[in-house]
Amino acid sequence: MTSFTFNTTGAIRQDPGGAARLGALLTDMPALGAAPGGAAPVPLLFITDPGIMSLGLADAALADLARAGFAVKLFDRVAPDPKADTVLAAAALARETGAAGVVGFGGGSSMDVAKVAALAARSDQPLDEMYGLGLARGQRLPLVLVPTTAGTGSEVTMVSILTTGTSEKKGVVSPLILPDLALLDADLTLGLPPAITAATGVDAMVHAIEAYTSASANNNPLSRMLACQALDLLGANIRTAVTDGGNLAARSDMLLGAMLAGQAFANSPVAAVHALAYPVGALFHVPHGLSNALVLAQVMRFNAPACAADYAALAPHVFPDIDRDRDSQAIAAELIDRLAALNTELGLQPGLRGVGIGEGDIDRLAADAMKQTRLLVNNPRPVTEEHARQIYRAAL
Repeated sequence: MTSFTFNTTGAIRQDPGGAARLGALLTDMPALGAAPGGAAPVPLLFITDPGIMSLGLADAALADLARAGFAVKLFDRVAPDPKADTVLAAAALARETGAAGVVGFGGGSSMDVAKVAALAARSDQPLDEMYGLGLARGQRLPLVLVPTTAGTGSEVTMVSILTTGTSEKKGVVSPLILPDLALLDADLTLGLPPAITAATGVDAMVHAIEAYTSASANNNPLSRMLACQALDLLGANIRTAVTDGGNLAARSDMLLGAMLAGQAFANSPVAAVHALAYPVGALFHVPHGLSNALVLAQVMRFNAPACAADYAALAPHVFPDIDRDRDSQAIAAELIDRLAALNTELGLQPGLRGVGIGEGDIDRLAADAMKQTRLLVNNPRPVTEEHARQIYRAAL
């Protein structure tokens, strides 16, 4: 058995309707507990995005925090593909208000901002020095994350992806930004539109697939087991969640599956699908989950000669009816074809042209993808810039 390290969130609570009891949950946290009646309220920074606020998804949580004795300062300026400046603004607000802790409430963008802001509020390390693997230092504020989509798994990962001033995506990767508590409340996902449900669900599937096949030296039995269990849940429920969005059982299983996939890839890191998806998101403002879905099949076809056996092992977890009485190459090929067909079945764009990307964009996309060395090193097959061009061209 080779050595490995497995890090995850300190506590995980699956609790439909739990967001409406958030104040009570935080009161029970020793580092955050609100003061007894009559004492000064405990200051708390609540990080989310304008969409969450306009939909009223955070209303019950905010009301319960107030009832529990927290003085909440709202930071609702998170945008998709969050910028480093957003993190700095949130951290500055936490310091100015003397926040005792941070709540990240929303999709991956809000949670990623909350993770680094909680650290930056206390650490004297410049944000530019935090990018990379294990480079962050200092102490962070107590942190609670509440996902509102079943996709990123950010609530259990030690990764935060930010967009720099040059539109390049960089990652802060450190156990320091793992939260103290992740609250999985499937009620928050009931109103997600089908397109967002589909894209975030495929994103979670990508996390599991890439974690299982990662070339990282830290690819480990726990991550592989979690990846399989995640795909069991995601494969069985994604169609129902998309077509019957009010199905709480399917929504709960999707949220749990996304979290398990997050635990898997947090410790056995993702690779070329994400590396090629990031420029699509950064340059063309395509949501992260959809970016992954658009390049998934073509990256898997490229990787198949190096990891067909792993793809074959994963295939029945996604499609239980797949014929396993064949060689691994044939099973892997069917898995890839069926994943591509699943995108279409779920109503996602079938190719990059559907989001405004053409042949003339390929060189820039490929050049930017090659900057994602943190991810490409984990790919089961080495990727050159010419390979990246070929993959993007095939994905058009």
